[in-house]
Amino acid sequence: MHGTLGRRDFLKSAGALGALFGFGARGFSAEAAKPAPAPKKPFAKSVIQIWFWGGPSQIETWDPKPAAGYDYCGQLAAPIDTNVDGLKICELMPNLAKCADAYSVIRSVRHFQNAHETGSYLVQTGRLPGRYVFPCAGAVVSKFRGADAGYKGVVPPYIVLTEPQGRFSEAGFLGSKYKPFATGGNPASVPFEVEGIVARGITRARQESRRALLEDLGTFKKALASSGYLKQSELAVEQAYNLILGDAGKIFDVATESDKVRDAYGRNKFGCSCLVARKLVESGVPYVTINYPGWDTHKSHFQEMRKLMPQTDRAVSALIADLRERGLFDSTIIWWSGEFGRTPRIQWEAPYSGGRGHWGDAFSMMLSGGGFEGGKVVGKTDERAEKVVERPVSPCDLIGSIYARLGIPSDAVLRTPQGETVGLLEENEGDMKGDGILRELGC
Repeated sequence: MHGTLGRRDFLKSAGALGALFGFGARGFSAEAAKPAPAPKKPFAKSVIQIWFWGGPSQIETWDPKPAAGYDYCGQLAAPIDTNVDGLKICELMPNLAKCADAYSVIRSVRHFQNAHETGSYLVQTGRLPGRYVFPCAGAVVSKFRGADAGYKGVVPPYIVLTEPQGRFSEAGFLGSKYKPFATGGNPASVPFEVEGIVARGITRARQESRRALLEDLGTFKKALASSGYLKQSELAVEQAYNLILGDAGKIFDVATESDKVRDAYGRNKFGCSCLVARKLVESGVPYVTINYPGWDTHKSHFQEMRKLMPQTDRAVSALIADLRERGLFDSTIIWWSGEFGRTPRIQWEAPYSGGRGHWGDAFSMMLSGGGFEGGKVVGKTDERAEKVVERPVSPCDLIGSIYARLGIPSDAVLRTPQGETVGLLEENEGDMKGDGILRELGC
């Protein structure tokens, strides 16, 4: 019919359109129907490692077992729901229960070592002790995302708040260039007496007057001012004063924050450490470790947990909320970990009288931010949290996952002082072998 499109003409037109737009007369082609690949997540930039020094109980944190009975749960047998369906956590963590969509729990970490030193070394480096003392994760990140990657911050790229752990959280054979700067002091004190930066009893006014006097007396320096000989020395002095008196020093000062923010974290040593950690990553520091002692609860376990957990719950939930509000959450990994867990069966006998011993057969960790997916549970333990029954995770798997989210290549190598080249990671073998990096969480 004149002025209308016949069936044959329509099919011809459809064919032409199909050639143009990628579908035939029967519908879209397979190529056109294929969904576009998901955009690649940007790599994380920083890590805040919260090290629960001594080994926190898996049952009183992320892997409660209320059906196991009093000999396993003691006084804390009523885990609470979170904002993620099916995920329950210890009743002492009500604030973290409200933001479970922001973190994931790994319930199946294991290494079968029950000594603090060996457990710490394993979890910090991913390796058993051997021929070399390997660098911990913080030193490795300091190398690949700090000292050797154009880091320009005045504050060192690897900070420990506040007490160092010794060789179990240091640079190993990489050397002093990659060691952490341990602050000492107490960030809840004003001023926070950061070792080498804020001296005890020395006011800002007195420090400024000392600097002015030194300038007046520096006749030798004035005589050589135009020669260029002292340029590097002067730069070092200027950086030091920037830490002591300038804007860089304010990074360690919680008094620069509002009362609302300080109250949210808690005005105690751990809460203020978390707040300073946020300030450090906000300034670009790649790795911050908060060493949090007190978790070796051989005696009076439940009394200690009732003291430690409320401030932990408050500070960590505040850290997550603060990072989210400031747009830092996706670029900052929070890693909650200790060297192992605690014995599932409570040690009622003397001298422990209600304590928990060391347990490396099955324990829990938490990961949040930095591109890790939240609201998930990885792995499973048996009905008493004594052994892993699903998806074992080794220390190597965990550290490898963090490196992956930071964009540190899995095939990167380190060079020992003897000139030997070793891999960045060495997959744990035998009983310690896990099922690989945490692809369930987006690695």
